[in-house]
Formats: sequence, structure tokens, C-alpha cells
Amino acid sequence: MSQADMAKQAEFGQGFIAALDQSGGSTPKALKLYGIDEDAYSSEAEMFDLIHAMRARIVKSPAFTGDKVMGAILFEMTMDREIDGTPSAQYLWEKRGVVPFLKVDKGLEDAVDGVQLMKPMPTLDDVCKRAVSHGVFGTKMRSVVSAAHAGMIDKNVAQQFEIGQQILSHGLVPILEPEVTISIADKAEAEDMLKASILRSLETLPNDQRIMLKLTLPENANHYKELIDHPQVMRVVALSGGYAREEANARLTKNAGMIASFSRALTQGLSAQQSDAEFDATLAETIDATYQASIT
Repeated sequence: MSQADMAKQAEFGQGFIAALDQSGGSTPKALKLYGIDEDAYSSEAEMFDLIHAMRARIVKSPAFTGDKVMGAILFEMTMDREIDGTPSAQYLWEKRGVVPFLKVDKGLEDAVDGVQLMKPMPTLDDVCKRAVSHGVFGTKMRSVVSAAHAGMIDKNVAQQFEIGQQILSHGLVPILEPEVTISIADKAEAEDMLKASILRSLETLPNDQRIMLKLTLPENANHYKELIDHPQVMRVVALSGGYAREEANARLTKNAGMIASFSRALTQGLSAQQSDAEFDATLAETIDATYQASIT
């Protein structure tokens, strides 16, 4: 696996990043939306077998290729599993031409002044080493902003950058994801503070280091253009944050240079009960619509 080829696709490839990284807490909901109720499995192991089968079905679908899907974010357990006898990350890159990323955060702390920092990640170095051995290109970690509180937003961004540098030391490219909650009244103000804080933190990054950012679709179009144009930002991707796919794509279209990284919006309309033909057609339609919104 060529890191240089993956870097080229990550920075310049057309298309979007598929977020296939639902963790333990969100898996039952993801399965329910996929048409598998909680009474269909009796243990966590069975639950993870079912979600892996769903992810493998998506990845193996004819439309899921590097032509329109630039990358995919994996859950740690997915990285440790195989698709058709090939380790998942290797399968993504070698069979589908899709750049593999790994979700590394361990969830969120309780909110303080409307902001949730990430829980400690004591095993992060080991996880990064394993990711490198699997041929993973980068990582992703999420924290949350639910209030326009400048001091706490600064803390949130500082944590993202600090852990980001730890990840960079392993030769992986971190996607920093300080998500702004879409339902808050002061969303635009929080986004102003977030952008200013990220720009300040970028000044502290050594010149030879580059990151990616995953940000909520902003209230004001092209709000993050300075970040998209920044020489140390490889890519800025958008999270759907709970917007329905149509609204998420409509908002994305207004933000030049920003590409999608959707999870719920990606799997919307997919069902375990669909025939392969129906499943593939639904997914192809979703991938095409998200791709078109991402290339504006």
C-alpha cells in the first residue's frame, strides 16, 4: 500500500468520505434503521457481527469505489476484522480504491459550559501502531460544541490539536472533528469562535505537519474557506450532524471545496430486507447525490 498514493487521493481525490464508524453506543440505532431490531441478536458479539455484515455489504457494493468515495472511516473493531478474507483497511484500498481512516476517540466527557471534550485515550499509541500495521492512512476523533463559549471552544480545539500531534508522530494524518450541534440557537456565533480558534492553533503546528478537519455544515456559506485554503490543512470535510440527506447535500453544495463525510445520511434508505439489486441501486443513488454535492 502506497502512503503517497493515499495522500494524493486524500488531498485531491474527487468524492467524499464515508463514515462507517458507528461505535457500541450507536450500533443498535444504526441496525434498527437498517431494519434489524434488538430482538434479532442476544449478545454484543452478535450485534457487532450484524453491523460488520452491513458495513461489508456497503463496501462490496458496485458503486462503493474510489471514483466517488474518496475515503472511509472505520470503527476499531471493523479494522480488526476481514472482508472476504482480506483485512478491512487493506480491502478498502486494494480492492475498492478507498482511503482507510480509523475512529480513535473513546467517547465524550460530560458537558461543561455547553462543550464536551473527549474522554482520555490511554491506549492511543498502541491503537496508532496497529492502524499503521493495517495500512490505515489517518484517524478521526470527535468532540462537541453546543454553546458559543469562547473559552471552552478554545479548550476543545486545544485538545484536538494536542492529540492530533500525538497521532502525527505515528505517521498518520488526523481528522480533527469539533462538531457544532446543529440545533443550538447560537450556532453561527459558535462557528465564528471555532474558526478563529482553529486558525490560532494551526499557527502552533510545525510547518511540515498537516491535518484534516471534519466540521458541521456552517450557517453561512463558505464560512470555512480560510481553513480549506490553509497550506497545513489537507482537506476539510463536512459532517451531516443530523440534517436529512437532501438538506445536508443542499448545504454542502453552497460550500466550495468542502466534501461530505456522512454516516446516517449515507445509510439512509438501506435495509437488510432489500435484495442486492435494490440495496445496490439505493446506495448508488445516495453515493451519486453526495458525490455531486461534494464536487462543487
